[in-house]
Parts: sequence; structure tokens; C-alpha cells
Amino acid sequence: MPLPLLLAWYNEQKRDLPWRKTRNAYRIFISELMLQQTQVDRVVPKYQKWIAAIPDWKHLAISSTQKLINLWAGLGYNRRAVYAREAARDVMANGVPTTEEGWRTLKGVGPYMAAALTEFVNHQRAIVVDTNVRRVVGRAFSGKPFPLAKDDTQILRTLEHVTPRHGNHWDVPQAFMDLASSLCLPRIPLCDTCPLRRACKARHLFSPDRLAHTLARKKTVKTIEARHAEKKFPDRIYRGRILAWVRLHGKTRIEAVGPRIDGTYDPIADRMWLKSMAQRLATDGLLRLGTGDTLSLPKS
Repeated sequence: MPLPLLLAWYNEQKRDLPWRKTRNAYRIFISELMLQQTQVDRVVPKYQKWIAAIPDWKHLAISSTQKLINLWAGLGYNRRAVYAREAARDVMANGVPTTEEGWRTLKGVGPYMAAALTEFVNHQRAIVVDTNVRRVVGRAFSGKPFPLAKDDTQILRTLEHVTPRHGNHWDVPQAFMDLASSLCLPRIPLCDTCPLRRACKARHLFSPDRLAHTLARKKTVKTIEARHAEKKFPDRIYRGRILAWVRLHGKTRIEAVGPRIDGTYDPIADRMWLKSMAQRLATDGLLRLGTGDTLSLPKS
């Protein structure tokens, strides 16, 4: 069983992260929300600034959208900031969840985050699978060099089997995550220094004589995202740019934003595309769409 080797490595090499130094449910919740699809080194300063400005559930529940957007700037997927406020209002009304099912009822909390909060806040056993955990477990236990979400059924079974039912089982997902970030890298893992190197079923696939063949077999899986015409980026990138422009420059007309977010903007061909993105941001509660097609940050 390679798990003791992993945990021994983790106890010596674990990352020094601020949200690992607390059992405060609010602080761990904010960290997990920020860490969704955002790298740790970008999250740490944003997390610290957020906690200083909005220290608890009560302050978050009454924070304005403008304040949330300003604090969230740079993390992407800005709706998460508004979801956080909705979750805080739920917690203020019903208390901090004490079960995985309870965490799932909060806005913006999916299966991974609910399991993570159950482990890290409640210290109740839950099976936590994110991209990093998937990569390490898929390689070490199943011999898959580049495991995908479709492999999660097998990975969940493996984790159910190897995760201890007593003791500090909340360290297990953290250990997998730290190993993935430092050694079990997405493309070329550093197998020679990995604590699981003797037990890993995929290690031989990354040996010098097999590496080229393994990488050649890797299939690139592209996420299908909404994209207008021949634009360089998916719509979510341009929505983020619209929000950033209004946040920095204040109230402005939709048409004036077009050339600012896209160097190829055509006022005729792209007008309805631009307006639909602005309306989407307004529907999400991130912008206010006023008379004369003006955009501004919500005041509440």
C-alpha cells in the first residue's frame, strides 16, 4: 500500500498555504471557491486581500456587487463572487453545513467542492476528486498516463478503497494535490523523486525510452465553448474584458466597449454579439444595463 509513503512525504513537503492553517469554515470556503480553475499562486494574494476586506459570512452577506467584483478581479469566472454572497446569506439563515449534502445546497458548490469542504471543514470522510487528484490516482493505481474525467468511476472506487476511515484522512486529498503540483506534473512527471515511484503503475510509461511514445498517444481534449464567428477567444474571455473595462473606467456605453475588448471589433457584424454578452453579464448580476445601452457596476 503506497499511501503511507505519500503521507510521509506530505508531512515533510506540504505547501504552506494560509487556508490550511485554520478550521474556519468561511475561510476554507472562500479558498476552495477561488481555487476552482485558478492556480494557487494567483489565489493566495487574492485570498488574503479578500479575507482582510470581508472577514466572515456576515460581512459577505451584505457586501455590494461592486465590492465583490473589485476584490475578485483577476480570478476569472466572476459569477463565483456573486455565488459566494448567496451562499453566505444561506449560511446566515441556516448555519454552516455539517454534511456533504448540506454543502451541496449552497450556490456555486458542486460535487468536488462539497466533498472538499466536508473533509477540510467538518473532518468527515469524503471522496475528493479534482484534476490533480485524478492525475495522481489514475497514474499510480490504474496505470493511465493521462486520466480523464471519464475515468472518475474507477478513480472513485480506488479512493474509496485506499482512503482511511479513521485518523487524518483529510490529509489524503491534500497530499495528492501537492504531489500533482510539484512532481506528478501534467505532461512530464518527475518520477525519479516521487514517493510513489516503486508502486506507480504508469511510471514505466514515462521512462526515457517510452516517453516520446507516451506523449504521442496523448489526446488533446478541447472543451467546447461559445465562440463568435472567427474570434480568437471564447466568449467568456470577452465577457471578462467587458467587466474589467467597466470596473476600471466606470459607466460607459456598450458600443464604446467593443473596440476596447477586441482589436477586430466590427460595429456592424459584432454589435449584437457584444450586446448579448453585456446582457448575459447583467442577467448574472455582474453589470447593470441602463438606458441608452449604458453599462455600470451594480450599486448593491
